[in-house]
Amino acid sequence: MPKAMEHIVVRALHSTQGNNVDVYSFFVFGSDITKIADISRVCREEGEMRGFQRKEIRSHVNAIVEFLDSGPVLFPNAIILALSNEIEFKQTRGPSPINFIDVAQAGTLSIPIYPEGKRIAWIVDGQQRSLALAKAKNNEIAIPVVGFVCPDIEIQREQFILVNKAKPLPTRLINELLPEVNMALPKDLAVRKLPSELCNLLNKDPNSPFYRLIRRESDSESTNAIVVDSALIEAFRRNLKSPLGALSQFKISNVTDTEGMYRTLITYWSAARDVFQNAWGKPPTESRLMHSAGIRALGALMDQIMLRADGFPNPEVEVHNSLQRLAPHCAWTEGTWPDLGWRWNEVQNTGQHIIRLSEFLIRLDRELSRRDR
Repeated sequence: MPKAMEHIVVRALHSTQGNNVDVYSFFVFGSDITKIADISRVCREEGEMRGFQRKEIRSHVNAIVEFLDSGPVLFPNAIILALSNEIEFKQTRGPSPINFIDVAQAGTLSIPIYPEGKRIAWIVDGQQRSLALAKAKNNEIAIPVVGFVCPDIEIQREQFILVNKAKPLPTRLINELLPEVNMALPKDLAVRKLPSELCNLLNKDPNSPFYRLIRRESDSESTNAIVVDSALIEAFRRNLKSPLGALSQFKISNVTDTEGMYRTLITYWSAARDVFQNAWGKPPTESRLMHSAGIRALGALMDQIMLRADGFPNPEVEVHNSLQRLAPHCAWTEGTWPDLGWRWNEVQNTGQHIIRLSEFLIRLDRELSRRDR
């Protein structure tokens, strides 16, 4: 770490939370936030998750700048920072008033300033606001800051997820970050963690039919990634939810057999790739099998087929045969869906289309399997 060129010294309050984590509350000029804090952008390097922040939303930043430059403004929204332990706090001594609630100590906080990319703080909440404050003409707006000492990227991600849980943050970004944390999550986030972990495995495994085909928030610019991760995550959640779901049988009490789930997914979706070769691996504009509606409908069918296949000596063969029976009736890349009356490219990612396509495939699979008995 290079020697700091200068320091910002502010009055601050110090307290502790959690497992004796130091927490500070203070004010700085809005233009100084991006001098002391970096933005940890979400990305993948050699397959590993780095950072946690979404990309800058230029229109949002410009809207905040316009507001800040409109005249005297009230801007009490706190920025939340993760701080390294290089900061220095000196407590102020003095008598305590009557009825004093001793929950925080007053003092001064010294924050070293380093070059971009090597700063001692990371923005956990307030990325867009911080960028706007740095661009605003009024660079002396006093902004409240709450910072917690934590150089651990995992804890930073945990706080980022919890802080942004109720805000309009992209669902896909939250989904991708969930497997990277080990904290106790709220129920609505916990049910998304395991499906997202399975998504990661399918995308990284060279033996997976989805190898490098899944588009995640951190690598959305990849030209080969054509399957939106949220479609698979929703499909897996359904497979996990029902007592008769293809994946739920691998959850007994508090024990989760992730390997068993993964093997089941490989079996089913590998058969789908082999049976529907002409539709596999193509952009959704050319194949509705790779479209979110197709993924979720075929995912719904998985419960019925895998439940039946488990009763056969060779489940892989039964899964393949089940999908092979369906193939002549499917219109993934051309033609019209029987009974539904939709042209292949008229299938949309709407609740109605997903439900009707799922019901059609499930009903047809049941009828065709009975004929072969």
